[in-house]
Amino acid sequence: MARMATRQRVVISTIGAWLFGFLIFFPILWMGLTSFKTELEAFAIPPSFLFFHWTTENYATVQERSDYLHHAMNSIIIAGGSTLIALLIAIPAAWSMAFSPTKRTKDILLWMLSTKMMPPVGVLVPIYLIYKSLGLLDSRIGLVFILCLGNLPIVIWMLFTYFKEIPRDILEAARMDGATIGRELVYVLTPMAIPGLASTLLLNLILAWNEAFWTLNLSTSSAAPLTTFIASYSSPEGLFWAKLSAASTLAIAPILVLGWFSQKQLVRGLTFGAVK
Repeated sequence: MARMATRQRVVISTIGAWLFGFLIFFPILWMGLTSFKTELEAFAIPPSFLFFHWTTENYATVQERSDYLHHAMNSIIIAGGSTLIALLIAIPAAWSMAFSPTKRTKDILLWMLSTKMMPPVGVLVPIYLIYKSLGLLDSRIGLVFILCLGNLPIVIWMLFTYFKEIPRDILEAARMDGATIGRELVYVLTPMAIPGLASTLLLNLILAWNEAFWTLNLSTSSAAPLTTFIASYSSPEGLFWAKLSAASTLAIAPILVLGWFSQKQLVRGLTFGAVK
């Protein structure tokens, strides 16, 4: 009886997990389906799920109207650059807070986290004026810098949590063997925290890839990433749902593929230190 009850619980949990996963994925699925509809079918009520006239004209229109590769390259450079710079800053910062804390460490961590509670629109005007005076508007360097600063508190907090799970004895043994701080970071700490570093990198990359507020307000054409590419299909005449869905599908496709192939590493990193 106990074994049967356990099987039933596993079956129910599995079905519930699949239903919950489908519910979360459904908006993306619906967006993908809408991208293959005509504009009339995209607005049709009741909507058609599978039985409609499939067409790829929306993707052809998107390719003709916009330079997808240009926007995609901007997204790769901006998201990748801001992530790498944030990691280079966050690794030594998290190391010092985890293994050489002071009485101000908790206050500094809370202060960094509090910066994420302020809405970005509150500092839009001063940031815009600073960027205008420095000539950083519509530049990749400017977007890399602002996205790096915006996500840096999250990166430091995540790495701090991972580093706290590493035994101090290992680092003390490395110091006794004559390891300097640099060698300790590169050859001892970093290899042990690879799951945490990988998940932090992936999450920060996703956040930077999906960032819309700063990219829409600080870029126009030459440095515009895929978020601006999507927003260009919203016009005063209305929303073109089919073309907007095609543009959105093209924009999220790279990050979806990356997330699919790195999901094991991502889950492993997010649960790093949770189970002893």
